[in-house]
Amino acid sequence: MNLKIERLNNTMMREISMILQTEIKDSDIRFVTVTAVKTTSDLSYSKVYVTCLNDEKRKDTMKALNNASGFIRKILAERIEVRHIPKLEFVFDESIEYGNKIEAKIKEIHEEKDN
Repeated sequence: MNLKIERLNNTMMREISMILQTEIKDSDIRFVTVTAVKTTSDLSYSKVYVTCLNDEKRKDTMKALNNASGFIRKILAERIEVRHIPKLEFVFDESIEYGNKIEAKIKEIHEEKDN
């Protein structure tokens, strides 16, 4: 991956996390963690991978995040020195959930092996 894009991804991840903690007033977005940002090579789109604390409100949280993407882009434009801020698309990161399932299966296998 291009070093410039990687640096931009890290900066955007840090700044979006700060924006979500301090600037957003929506209660559905309060307990969201940004896990990764992946930007296209032409810097036009960024996928922002997030997880949320409350799984029951996952759909509402994702809808609220995508509705707030314009506001978040506006603040990013003020904080990051880039000619063009990419359009943001928020995506739920299922890798943590998948990792927990794998870990539970491994633990189950070890318990069966011990018995």
